[in-house]
Amino acid sequence: MATAVARAFDRGGVLLAEAGTGTGKTLAYLVPAVLSRQRVLVSTGTKNLQEQLFFKDIPTLQAALDVPFTATYMKGRSNYVCLHRLGQLNAQDGVAHAVFLPIVRDWAARTETGDRAELEDLPEDLPLWNDVSAAAETCLGSDCPRYDDCFITRMRQQAAAADVVIVNHHLLCADLAVRQSAYGEVIPACGHAIIDEAHLFEDIATQYFGISVSNYRLEDFARDVERFAAKSEDILKVIARLRDHARAFFAALAASHRARADDEREERVRATAESLLKTEGAAANLAGALDHVEAVVALSARGGAGAGGTADAGEEDPERAADDRATLTRRAGQIRDELRFLVRAVDPSFVHFVEFRGKGIFLRAAPIDVSSIVRELLVDRLRTTVLTSATLTVDGSFDYIQDRLGVGAADTLRLPSEFDFTRQSILYLPPRMPDPASPDFAPAAGRQVIEILKRTQGRAFVLFTSYATLRVVVAISELALDYPLLVQGTAPRSQLLRQFRETPHSVLFATSSFWQGVDVVGEALSCVVVDKLPFASPADPITAARIEAIRARGGRPFDEYQVPVAILTLLQGLGRLIRHRRDRGVLAVLDPRLRTRGYGRRFLASLPPTPVVHDLREVERFCSIV
Repeated sequence: MATAVARAFDRGGVLLAEAGTGTGKTLAYLVPAVLSRQRVLVSTGTKNLQEQLFFKDIPTLQAALDVPFTATYMKGRSNYVCLHRLGQLNAQDGVAHAVFLPIVRDWAARTETGDRAELEDLPEDLPLWNDVSAAAETCLGSDCPRYDDCFITRMRQQAAAADVVIVNHHLLCADLAVRQSAYGEVIPACGHAIIDEAHLFEDIATQYFGISVSNYRLEDFARDVERFAAKSEDILKVIARLRDHARAFFAALAASHRARADDEREERVRATAESLLKTEGAAANLAGALDHVEAVVALSARGGAGAGGTADAGEEDPERAADDRATLTRRAGQIRDELRFLVRAVDPSFVHFVEFRGKGIFLRAAPIDVSSIVRELLVDRLRTTVLTSATLTVDGSFDYIQDRLGVGAADTLRLPSEFDFTRQSILYLPPRMPDPASPDFAPAAGRQVIEILKRTQGRAFVLFTSYATLRVVVAISELALDYPLLVQGTAPRSQLLRQFRETPHSVLFATSSFWQGVDVVGEALSCVVVDKLPFASPADPITAARIEAIRARGGRPFDEYQVPVAILTLLQGLGRLIRHRRDRGVLAVLDPRLRTRGYGRRFLASLPPTPVVHDLREVERFCSIV
C-alpha cells in the first residue's frame, strides 16, 4: 500500500485503496506522505482516529524516520474560544454564565490553543459555549480587533507552516463549503490529500453542503443583537418582535410536519413546497422581522433608531462597534435569504426536510447528489487524492464509491486484512427466525440474544437498526441475564464505552452511532450481534430522495444504492469485533434474509472469510477454546 501511495504522490491522480483492519494502512500512507517532502492534508472520519494520528503515529514516525517534518492538528471552529465574543459577554445572563464564565475567562488567559477539550470539567452541552465559540457565522475575519491573538488565526498559521495537516471530514467539508468566504477558510491550500475512512465522506458532505435554519440559530442571533445594543430600546423592541415571529414560524412548522413522524426521540420528516405552504404567512413575517432588525442595526451607525445602545458601545470602541454591526447585519440578511430558499422548496437538486431533536426544530435542505460537489471542490483541485478505508468495495468493485463521490479514472488497490478470520471468528446465523417485518421478530431476537450471550458470557455489543427493537430486546434480556447491561441513551457515548471496557462480562445495547469508530481490543468484546441488515429507512428524506433520483434515470435503486449502503454499514458494525491478531469472537446476524433472499448472497460474499454456523452448540464450542 505504501508503494501505491508513493506512486500516486509521484504521478498525481486518484488512488482508491481498501485495506482491511490490521494492515497498518495509517503508516502505509503517512510514510510516503512525509517522504514526498510536500504539504499533505490528511482527513479522518472521526476525532478518535485524528487524535491517534497526531498523538501516536506522528511521534512514532518523527522518531523513526531520518527526515525532519512538522505536523499540526486542526479541529472545527466551534471547538475554539473566540476572544472577541468572550470579551463582550457578561455574567448577568443566568446562573450558568455566572458560574462558568469566570472559569472560561481564566482558562482563556492561559491556554495556548483555545481548544475547549482542555476544559474537562465543562459540561458538553453547556449553552455558554455557543456564546463564546469561534463560529464562522459570527467571525469578523481580519477586521476583528483580536485577529492577531485569535486561536483560529494561530491555528491557520501553524497549518500553513506544517508538512502534514491533520483534519477530520467535518472540518474539511465545512471548510470547502465556505471556501469562497473570508470568514470561513481555515485549512491551508494543499496539493495532496489523503481521505481516510472515506466510506463516511458522502454522508458528511451531504450535511455540510446543505442549508439549515433552526429555532436555536434564531435565538443565538437574537441574543447577540441584544448584547450589541443592550441599552437601545428600539433594537430591543425589534428583537422581541423577531422572537415572536420565530416562535410562530417554528410552531407552524412543527404543526404541519411533526404528526407525520413516528419516532419522538429524533425525527426527520420530508418537506415539500405543498407542505410548507402552511407556514408561508409565518415565514413571511419572520423574514420581515429579520429585514427590520437588519435595517435598525444598520441605521444605528448613522445615529438613527437604536443609536442609544450603540453610541455607548461606540464611545468605548467605535471600530469594534462598527465591525460587530456589520457582522450582525450580514447574519440577518443571510438567515433571511436562506429561510426564503428553504420555504420555497423549488430547487430539484435539494431534498427539504424538517428535523426534530429535543427542543430543536430545524428546517433543512440537503443536496441529493454530492458527487459533482466533491469532484469540483476537492478531487479536481488536488494533484493527488488518496481515498482509503477498510470498507470501500461492494461485490469486489470500487464502482459504487467512485459513483457516489464523483471519482472518475483512478488506480485501485484491495488488500485483505492480516487477521485469520477462519481461526479467529465464526459467523452464527440462526436456523429459524421470523421475517424482520413481523411483530414476532423482536421477541425472537430477544430469545436469540439471551442464548448467544450465555455462551459468550456477555462481553458483547448488540447492535440494532431501530430503537423499537432495542427496547424490546433489552426488556427481555434484563429478566434473563445477570451480566451488566449498558443501554444507549442512559449515559453519554464516551461514558458507556468506558464502562464497557472497565466492566467484566458487560453487554452494550446500541443503535447506529456505535456501528462505526469504536475500538475495543481484547476479551472485553468477544461478540457482536446485529439484529437486522442495516438498510437505511426509505422513510428517511435523504434516502427517499436518492431512491427517487436513481429510479428517475432508469436505475435500480435497491441494487445500486440500498444494498451497497447496507453492506458497507454491516461490515463496519461487524468490524468492531476483530481488532488485533489475538482477538477471537462470534459474529451473529439474526436477520433471516441473509439466507432466504437472493441479495443475501451479496452480503455474505462481502463478509470476511469466516466459518458459518447455525447451531448454538458450535458457538459454545468456539467460546470454550482458550
